[in-house]
Amino acid sequence: MNANPIALQLYTVRDACEKDFVGTLQQVARMGYRAVQVGDTYGLSATELKRVLDDLGLSVCGIHVDLGPLEQDLGSAIDDAHALDCRYIICPYLPAERRLDAEGWRNCANIFEQIGGRCADVGITFCYHHHDFDFETFDGVCGFDILMENADSKYLQAEIDVYWVTYGGRDPVAYIDKYAGRCPLIHLKDMADDAKRSFVELGRGTLDFEAIIAATRAAGSHWLTVEQDTCKGSSLESARVSLEFMQSKGWA
Repeated sequence: MNANPIALQLYTVRDACEKDFVGTLQQVARMGYRAVQVGDTYGLSATELKRVLDDLGLSVCGIHVDLGPLEQDLGSAIDDAHALDCRYIICPYLPAERRLDAEGWRNCANIFEQIGGRCADVGITFCYHHHDFDFETFDGVCGFDILMENADSKYLQAEIDVYWVTYGGRDPVAYIDKYAGRCPLIHLKDMADDAKRSFVELGRGTLDFEAIIAATRAAGSHWLTVEQDTCKGSSLESARVSLEFMQSKGWA
């Protein structure tokens, strides 16, 4: 089975980035990652960050931008994506007041279509990254499905997070299958077998990654991105362990 490109969502190592952003990127590159997802750039402009990443052999597979900035200054996000030679802009979540009912989700679909249309005009794909709350149902249909069904697939695609699908009571393989051709980005996380369903390094939890990776292949997903929201020990060590698991399986 051919490997997909494997990236690291830098949110995983945000504690290290806050202390030494460039040094953290150097360690990420030495681990063997060849791409990152970014949100905070820790004081660097997109142009300055691109120079650092180029020197390290790292590319950017996606930038996370909150909904407020997307609505208020989409042009800046697009400029940053172009400066970073990045094809994907991702909205990382919807504020609670935007998703109170089905109508709220439909309104967000309309907003996302407009954002995605502007992105598409300049060669960028717009995606939405869900959490567990996106699977709350309204008249039998969950918010995430309302959003996806009410926005044109040309303008809105998905970054499916296998942990949050599971936490929301759904099957990640089924959701990857459902949105085949429309989920170019996948967040890979594992879930511990404990009462809190804690975040854990890939391969140390309960998710069936054999089935998940097979589903991403069939769905035409491109980037597989490692993310761990919280780590019990060193976040950099967690990032390394997860990459080594993917490598051990021939998936990276």
